[in-house]
Amino acid sequence: MADTMRAVQATEAGGPEVLRSAELPVPEPGDGELLVRLAATGVNFVDVYRRSGQYPVPFPHVPGSEGAGTVEAVGAGVEGWAVGDLVTSAEASRTYAEYATVAADRAARVPDQVDLRTAAAVPLQGLTAHYLVTSVFPVDAGTTLLVHAGAGGVGLLLIQLAKARGATVITTVGGAEKRALAAEAGADHVLDYDGFPDRVRELTGGGGVDVVYDGVGRPTFEGSLASLRPRGTMALFGGAGGPVPPIDPLRLMRGSLVLTRPTMGDFLRTPEERAWRYGEVLGAVASGALRVRIGAEYPLAAAADAHRALEGRRTTGKVLLLP
Repeated sequence: MADTMRAVQATEAGGPEVLRSAELPVPEPGDGELLVRLAATGVNFVDVYRRSGQYPVPFPHVPGSEGAGTVEAVGAGVEGWAVGDLVTSAEASRTYAEYATVAADRAARVPDQVDLRTAAAVPLQGLTAHYLVTSVFPVDAGTTLLVHAGAGGVGLLLIQLAKARGATVITTVGGAEKRALAAEAGADHVLDYDGFPDRVRELTGGGGVDVVYDGVGRPTFEGSLASLRPRGTMALFGGAGGPVPPIDPLRLMRGSLVLTRPTMGDFLRTPEERAWRYGEVLGAVASGALRVRIGAEYPLAAAADAHRALEGRRTTGKVLLLP
């Protein structure tokens, strides 16, 4: 194994142009860690938020928390893992690189039926979709829900998981291609963004939906609140379209609404919970019950282009970097 590796880093906060190729030392696995030679890296909006300075991080900064690959070295105190094992995680560090480290207790074994690119594409968005439909608002056959960006990475997985639990799924998308993808994933009703609250009311007999899963943010937030039934839940899990301005809690009195801003770490609190979520998501992928769409793949050195495509809402499914 070489002493140095190719990576992508930003030396300051800014636009995609701050992401530049770099030659960096291969990290050493610390106590309880695995060193992974990455086959693919997942690109996520949280990487954009950190690169841009919306989420403060120290610079220089190598983005990325998601990836899959082969264990190259095992740190002290690690049990149950060996060199050559195939691993995936949404909780690694500095994955815009050829090698990355991950805590062994935050890694998941890749099932034999799942290739490494798919394994890199599913953890963060799959776990997000899982905690949204199982814990933030537990979905069942009596649930009618609205999910925005139904052709995005989380959206496509969330539609499938919600349909598997018997829910009625309404989704919004932008454009004919995305409409077809959301319908193929199983959405019952696929809407344009324009005027979606009125259409949601029509589809629900004026009552509104039980829950809105909104990862878009600023452009959809007001309409999302207007789409809820009394005592409905608004789960704002991202801000792909920009952050939501501050809201007066008194506005939630209109219908006694519930507003929550979940984040993944709070739904991976114990080893048992982590094993449950990874197990159900990867198990569903391995069985074919959950289909993962890889919408675009970029060379590692083209990470800036991947960020431009993601921020420009030009992507569907998952975006990967290939070291």
